[in-house]
Order: sequence, then C-alpha cells, then structure tokens
Amino acid sequence: MGAERTFEELFADDRDKLVLDVRTTEEYNRDTFPGAYNIPLEELEAHEEEFPKDKPIYLMCYTGRKSIDAAEHYHNNGYEMYSLEGGYNTYLGIKLKELMDTDMLAQRTKDIERSLIKTFRKEVWCRFTKAINEYELIKDGDKIAVCISGGKDSMIMAKLFQELLRHGKHNFELEYLVMDPGYNEANYQRIVDNARLLGIPITVFKSDIFDTVDVIANNPCYMCARMRRGHLYAKAKELGCNKIALGHHYDDVIETILMGMLYGGQMQSMMPKLHSTNFEGMELIRPLYLIRERDIIRWRDHNNLYFINCACRLTESCASCGGTEQGSKRGEIKRLIADLEKIDPVIANNIFRSSENVNIDTLIEYKQKGVRHNFLDSYDE
Repeated sequence: MGAERTFEELFADDRDKLVLDVRTTEEYNRDTFPGAYNIPLEELEAHEEEFPKDKPIYLMCYTGRKSIDAAEHYHNNGYEMYSLEGGYNTYLGIKLKELMDTDMLAQRTKDIERSLIKTFRKEVWCRFTKAINEYELIKDGDKIAVCISGGKDSMIMAKLFQELLRHGKHNFELEYLVMDPGYNEANYQRIVDNARLLGIPITVFKSDIFDTVDVIANNPCYMCARMRRGHLYAKAKELGCNKIALGHHYDDVIETILMGMLYGGQMQSMMPKLHSTNFEGMELIRPLYLIRERDIIRWRDHNNLYFINCACRLTESCASCGGTEQGSKRGEIKRLIADLEKIDPVIANNIFRSSENVNIDTLIEYKQKGVRHNFLDSYDE
C-alpha cells in the first residue's frame, strides 16, 4: 500500500523527516517515538497548512488502523505521508526486544519486584495480603492458576503472587496460565516479552474463542467472557489446580455495584471468591479485590511498563488506543464515579461498603439462593 511504511523503512529513511503521533495527548505524554510531535488524529485537518510538502511525514496511531486512512488522504493530495504499520504497538515491541537483548534485564526485574514491596507497599502489597487474609482466599495445599490476560491487572497479580510465594507463610503452589484465544502476533509477543521482563514462567495454551465470538451479533463480549472463563477452569483443572485467580480490582467491584443498580435494576456485588457451578471442586478468587486501579496504574508507570489494553478483535480496531472502555456502560460508570469522587473522595468507599451494610428489613424484595422473599411475607407477624 503506497501510504504505508514499516518502522524498518522509517529507520532506513535518512532524510529530514517528521513523525506525528496521532494518539491522544495523554498517551503521547506517557511515551512516544523519539522526536515525534503530537497532533491527535481528529485535529489533523486543523493543522493541515503546517504540514511540509518537501519532507516525508510519518503518522503513528496505536495499531496503524486509524492512521492509514489519513495517510492515504494526504498522500493523494500531494504530501509524502505514510502510516506506520502496526503503529505504537509495533514500536513498543521493538523497544521490548531491545531490552531483552541487554544485560539490564535482570536488574529491571529486581527493581520491579522491589517496587511492590517498598514503593507501593501500602497501596498495593498490603491491600493484596489483606484481601487474601480477610476473605480467606488461600488455604494450605491450594494449587492456584493465576490467569494472565496480558493487561496491567493480571500482570501485577502474577507478580504479587510470586512475591507472596517467596516471602509468605502459605503452603501453596502456582501455575501462571495464559490462554491465547486468537491474539494477533503483536499482542501475543507483548505478553511473552512482558512475562520474561517480570520473571513470570507462563504456561500458554490456545483456544479458538475469538473465531467463535467474531460471528456473534448480540452481546459478543458477554459470550467471550463466559467462554474464556470456562476454558481457564478446564485447563486449570487439567493442571491439577483447585482455584483460578482473576485480576478484578476494587474499581471493578464498585462499578459492578452501580451498573447493576442503574442499568440492571438490581443490587448485586462482585464477590471476592466463588465456587464454580460447572467445574466441581474448583473455585474462583479475586486477590486484587481491595486494590484501587489508580494505584495499579501508578505502579505500571513508575516502572515504565507497557501492557496490552484490550486484545479483542472486536475492539482493537475501534479505538485509537487499541481497545478501551469508551462508549461502554462500564466506561460511563467509571467516569461517573470519577466525577463523584471530585465532589467527595469517600464516595467510592461508600459504594464498596454499601454491599456490606445491607439492611434486609428495609428491602421490598430480595433473593436468596434463587428464592424470592417479599417484605409482605412477614409484615403482619
């Protein structure tokens, strides 16, 4: 394609050139290609008069899918403009590969581990161990499949479990389980590289979930989540595990509570642990239950780590950042909670505690083990 170039071609182009990062300003400020300027994709037209016609211009979005149309448009209008194939996602892969080839790897791994115990001890490590103790998530003799999707939450969970196994008192075993439901090559390689960087010995198995849900018109995300969990349970049981650990955090919990009320007309919470109904003897645990997402992000950024955001085929091409919660109900609730916390910082804690302070005597109806109870049943007693 005439308006597309690889990073190798960019590196080989020794002319005076311009690299434009067309992702959001927030993403650009966190990290970008050396020497790149930032103009968000939707603002390109407003800056068109500033584009030089005597030098090549390279556009970099997150995956290369968004920038290609803009590059072709300007290419056809007299500009030597190219979209960088694979976008920032590919550039990150190049950076990680360079790191893997250096002697710095072992020290980087140690620094990342130390940050969990030292720098983020209060916000992350102590809340992790508190959840394990308060909700009795681990018992002696457990063999836990730590399920890694490749995102920040599952990756920090894997490191926390690894540190707990090294320094804790529990007699348990771990399997670091990665399911490949059909990742593209760049996302899969990012997971493998990050696991190596973090010193996590992963076990990878494949499934065809993305191929299956790709043809589902209604609610494919719900079906994908159910299928992924079923495959994880099955593989974990095959490996002799009795528990799977998922990376849902505190913010997932309070968002679930509000989503149920506002969009589902029901009061329910995301539980810290659950017995599987389909896999006898298996249990699901959520050890990040008390950890705020913002603290996970702070740990990630402190260590200059770059994880995949969303690897789903259905979302990776619909947002410049490679798959976000923009436009989703959960995204709306996340923004609502953030706005409420600006007014009163205890709002999030109150939402979380509301599921622990339920007064059944003041409820019109409630369900327990599938049986519906109404206040009129005992009103005249």
